[in-house]
Amino acid sequence: MSSSNHLTARDIVSHVNKTSSVLPLGIQTDLLGVSRTSLYYQPVPVDPKTLIIMNDIDVLYTKRPFYGSRKIAHELGYNRKRIQRLMREMGIEAIYQKPNLSSNSIPHPVYPYLLRGVTASHPNHIWGTDITYVRMHQGFVYLTVYLDWFSRFVLSWRLSTTLEIGFVLEAAEEALGKYNRPDIENSDQGTHFTSDQHIGLFTSRGTQVSMDGRGRAMDNIFTERLWRNVKYEEVYLKDYATVLEAKENIGKYFDFYNYERPHQSLHYKTPAEIYFGKEENIV
Repeated sequence: MSSSNHLTARDIVSHVNKTSSVLPLGIQTDLLGVSRTSLYYQPVPVDPKTLIIMNDIDVLYTKRPFYGSRKIAHELGYNRKRIQRLMREMGIEAIYQKPNLSSNSIPHPVYPYLLRGVTASHPNHIWGTDITYVRMHQGFVYLTVYLDWFSRFVLSWRLSTTLEIGFVLEAAEEALGKYNRPDIENSDQGTHFTSDQHIGLFTSRGTQVSMDGRGRAMDNIFTERLWRNVKYEEVYLKDYATVLEAKENIGKYFDFYNYERPHQSLHYKTPAEIYFGKEENIV
């Protein structure tokens, strides 16, 4: 991640005090690594019982992402309609093949899945993206990332308090601005990723757009693995009180993940070593 992601809220306040001026909102959000709508957000308290259920769903779904609302409701002992409603609010669904169903009911362009039988062979060959739910002490936020599949390097990320598209576009623009462009960009068929704004960011640069089959478990496997790592190695060990606290801790985790955490699948090298070292033949 860039050096800006090492800055804390205290660093920014100190800078403002020294210069006797207020940083523009856009610069503040870039420094903080959060969407504009989240800058001054204090989490609206969620009913404690509801939050417990949502967190239970998150833990079980992270462990078994192929579970749908029926199995989750049965295993957790909750009402299925309530589970369905909360899963929609959390922006998740089971990753299995479902005929004639999709989380995106709005008419949208559908691009073919281009990666069947394809293995990422170099940095910026394939980028993947997704959104996940991140629990907090009295609420929750959403996290999106752009991930280089060859190196597993996290190119950019954003947190948001809502599922509005802005934070996804901000993360996409940051990744493209810092790391050029991928040959192929892969996502699911959610409303964020099938929007003209998102697709245009990549097609205008000559990137091929690939979209997962509806609910197919293996189509975005590297991002699913990243979510498990983030949840079990960071989120589930913490109890974030504010969005800024979540941002600072998740930012530190991604720095660790990119630059210090060796991956067995990368022959015990870090994502940064592979991404910037241009090493080949990692499978």
